[in-house]
Amino acid sequence: MKSIISPSLFAVLLALLGASCSAFSPAVSTTTPTASAAAAKTSSSSSTTALSMANDNDLLRWARSARTAGVDDRVVELRRPLGVVLGEDADGNVYVETVAARGNAARTGEVREGDFVTMCSSTFGDDMWSCRGAGLSRVLSAIRLRAGPTVKLALESSKEGNAKAQRTAKNVQAEEAARANAQAKKDSLLEELQKDEQRLKKGKFLGLF
Repeated sequence: MKSIISPSLFAVLLALLGASCSAFSPAVSTTTPTASAAAAKTSSSSSTTALSMANDNDLLRWARSARTAGVDDRVVELRRPLGVVLGEDADGNVYVETVAARGNAARTGEVREGDFVTMCSSTFGDDMWSCRGAGLSRVLSAIRLRAGPTVKLALESSKEGNAKAQRTAKNVQAEEAARANAQAKKDSLLEELQKDEQRLKKGKFLGLF
């Protein structure tokens, strides 16, 4: 007698057979070696950039956060009209282009052509705001809107600016080193705590016998 299998039963058997084969088939990774290498390279590049040595951007960042001039800044208080012609370089830094003879700036003897204007008085009070990269129009507006007859300007020559950038770079490096040391101490303490916890767990386990 022939064994007859209905079409519906045959379909169920084929489905079960297919599911069994797929369960034992090896999984295929969707991540290619090239993509993994690229991701690792990107991560390494980001870490290198984050830990790179200080540069001129450090000085710019520090200067923009300051609200008072430093002890080593050359601050000059001038009555208006100031008696100077200001210019702007390609980076938006404002500098003294011309010092008018017998003007208020010339009378101080502290304003020289080529000096960069690094800070300027705020509209009110004794605060000073950074002018680095601010552009000529903003600096002129700050001088014009200043309340009172005088304006304070922080000036520096190219030589003074280079020396300040080097000092800032050293300060940034010192901060990075201190931060790294603090993190290393924290990691070491955490590791010791984890070891102590493992020893305690091991002692409790042994105490059961």
